[in-house]
Amino acid sequence: MYAIFRSGGRQYEARPGQVVKVEKIEGKVGESVTLDEVLFFSNEDQVQIGRPLVEGVKVEATIVEQGRLRKVMIFKKKRRKDYQKKQGHRQAYTAMRVQNIG
Repeated sequence: MYAIFRSGGRQYEARPGQVVKVEKIEGKVGESVTLDEVLFFSNEDQVQIGRPLVEGVKVEATIVEQGRLRKVMIFKKKRRKDYQKKQGHRQAYTAMRVQNIG
């Protein structure tokens, strides 16, 4: 059994018991989260494709970790103009364990 859901403008695949890293969701570690934007749901014997969402199917998960990914460096330069700009960015994420799909 698995589902494809949308969170933070991106799509993720989820299976029960799996840990998924998604864009930052407000909440503390240990809190439960319900994601209701399910685009695709597959059970052993049936497949449901949403147009655009699957009705009545939700992904229930528990927040495991709130963190930030490794730093990505952005470097801009214009040759012969004595212009250089260096900037770093760390994206925030939420790791959550999928409890139930249905």
